[in-house]
Amino acid sequence: MEKYTVGLIRVLTIQDEELLNRHGKIIEKAFPELKVISKCIENQPKGIYDEKTEEEAKPKILRLVKEFENEGVDAIIISCAADPAVDEAKNIVSIPVIGAGSAVSALALAYGRKIGVLNLTEETPKVIKDVLGNNLIAEAHPTGVTNTLDLMTEWGREEAIRAAKRLKEKGAEVIVLGCTGMSTIMIAPILENEVGIPVIDPVIAAGAVALHSLKRLDAWRGNE
Repeated sequence: MEKYTVGLIRVLTIQDEELLNRHGKIIEKAFPELKVISKCIENQPKGIYDEKTEEEAKPKILRLVKEFENEGVDAIIISCAADPAVDEAKNIVSIPVIGAGSAVSALALAYGRKIGVLNLTEETPKVIKDVLGNNLIAEAHPTGVTNTLDLMTEWGREEAIRAAKRLKEKGAEVIVLGCTGMSTIMIAPILENEVGIPVIDPVIAAGAVALHSLKRLDAWRGNE
């Protein structure tokens, strides 16, 4: 089986090699046709958490985008639910660039029209709101949780389950995870099992869109 190579950009500075590659491994497991190479931006150990840090990150993301294109990858994933620098990146490279936020939103709409977003702490990223529009009917976050490390504790998981149940009670038929940090700990299947409605993971959604983009291009070139 011929593999496509995808460059994946983490929007926080990660020293730990295993942690850096975790989103890539999740995508490779879900989609064996994809081989993922991961890189992270420099000097942002807390990642992107407000407008200022997003603006600081954009030139760093775009440098990695160009770097990946020069290395010959087939597509690029920006692994952040806020889609930082995605629009700008699409203007400077000729390969598909996928943001986890727009990918998870678009995929959720294939599952239902009443969408709830489960965020980590902050409000729903703008790109998710924009794509979902009036289909976004509820938002929630786990009480007391401030980062993904909290979600790795028993109480953090329980709070995430409670928040997901609140979304269902408000009428959500599908839940979008509004933070790729939730993908890191693979909480989607736990929530889906507990709540009983589809829970869409942003990292896996980005992988699905990347594979579709590449397959589509191949089909057009007659390489199916």
